[in-house]
Amino acid sequence: MAELTKSQIKRNALVKATIELVNNSGFHAAPMSKIAKMANVSPATIYLYFENKQDLVNQVYIEVKAAFTAYAFATFDETMDVAEGFELIWKRIADFKLKECEEAMFLAQCDNTPIIDEPSRMEGIKHLQPLLDLWARGKAEGSIKPLDDYILYAYAINPLSFLMITQKRGSFQLTEEHLEEAFQSAWSSIKK
Repeated sequence: MAELTKSQIKRNALVKATIELVNNSGFHAAPMSKIAKMANVSPATIYLYFENKQDLVNQVYIEVKAAFTAYAFATFDETMDVAEGFELIWKRIADFKLKECEEAMFLAQCDNTPIIDEPSRMEGIKHLQPLLDLWARGKAEGSIKPLDDYILYAYAINPLSFLMITQKRGSFQLTEEHLEEAFQSAWSSIKK
């Protein structure tokens, strides 16, 4: 693997600082000066990579969403049966959310608040296309309820964010058994 350049290291530090500050303080309490200080770069350096704070958060969102979906779909095959494909994707999403908690929390913040602009949000949705295509196939075959994709996502995928946050707070410890129960609940909510 190629070694990172100084420029890539600085940009990565800015991305990491943005994720951490947004997660811990929220978008409005994460000024560019604080992001720069946390990333150990000068505030002017941020503007070499990003136009402004909105551009920074939008780009970080798209990068994290791309990494999340690359992980979620890495072992998915479009020829899989709908139920099998959904289980594989759902469990990979759960795995990502539990292993990459900071990135997953950042995505949850972005998906549940108006901090991301609409073009970036739409770009993020494009990364979910394999799941949306699977659902379309399931609806056509009659194995998935003919509901809007947003409703399917709200019932089948979004609860994972709640479980991840409760685990991070220490309120609840997800076991393999809990994850299997959560998956069965998710599948039951969307299957016809």
